[in-house]
Amino acid sequence: MTSSTSLSASRGERRITRRRRLVELGLFAAIVLALMLASQMMNPFVVMKIMCFAMFALALNLLMGFTGIVSFGHAMFFGGGAYMGGYAIKAFGWPLEAGILLAAAVAALLGLGTGVLAVRRHGIYTAMVTLAFAQMLLFLAIQAPFTGGEDGLQSIPRGYFLGLLDTRSEFQLFLTTLILFVAVFLIVFRTVHSPFGQTLKAIRENEARAISLGYHTNRYKLAAFVLSAALSGAAGAMKAVVFELASLTDVSWHTSGEVVLMNLVGGIGTMLGPIAGAAIIIGIQEFLSGIEDWILVINGVIFVVVVIAFRRGVVGEAIGSLARREGR
Repeated sequence: MTSSTSLSASRGERRITRRRRLVELGLFAAIVLALMLASQMMNPFVVMKIMCFAMFALALNLLMGFTGIVSFGHAMFFGGGAYMGGYAIKAFGWPLEAGILLAAAVAALLGLGTGVLAVRRHGIYTAMVTLAFAQMLLFLAIQAPFTGGEDGLQSIPRGYFLGLLDTRSEFQLFLTTLILFVAVFLIVFRTVHSPFGQTLKAIRENEARAISLGYHTNRYKLAAFVLSAALSGAAGAMKAVVFELASLTDVSWHTSGEVVLMNLVGGIGTMLGPIAGAAIIIGIQEFLSGIEDWILVINGVIFVVVVIAFRRGVVGEAIGSLARREGR
């Protein structure tokens, strides 16, 4: 009787999990449609910026939300990808997809080097390691001759993506950004819902228990770190192509803090939270672009409000509310 009840409960849990995954995919499809409509109703470059930062936020969420590793230096991967991808496209005439792949590869190597040290620390010490590496990369970006210094790497050309989409066309540039955005989401979605992703969640919840079960937790954390870095690099390269510029802002600690804020606002540890957070933060920034000097203050106010009123983020609170209703 006990075995039968346990089996029935297990099947019920699997059905609920499958339903939640389908709901996530359905909502994501709705978001894609909304982005396509928004690109026709407002400045498409704002929509593309949202997608680029949503990719970046999704990548960080894989590390911070699903693995439990806090990074205050993730802009090193985003900005490093922007510079490397942009330089390869501009200086060597590489096609867009090759530049994005190079950016992801270089960011992955940076992630490997940083992660080897970072995953051996815990809490604030991990965050400080990532911040230290990011500051070193910022100094390199200022001094290196190919980065353009304070002027940044300008006039990054747009060409064909996969030989099909001419990104010199605004609409086809939007489609290219959308394709990469969907690809990054699906990679993170598949990773999170795979056995590897379940192990990452177990490490996040109780690393000591995961170790006692025989898992080499540092290896799993390092793999997550490298994948997160690679996706961040790809997002940075796409952003550099969209705006034809890679700048010091891309590798600054401000950008690292901004993407952390996007995750907090949207909901850490949720699939759709980073997208919602990116849309909210960038939407507010664009709306208040006339008072740009106050953006950091506004970001600080948003952070305080989220910590006090929406501790699980917008999406996290919505999920919690629905769960409470289902439990009644």
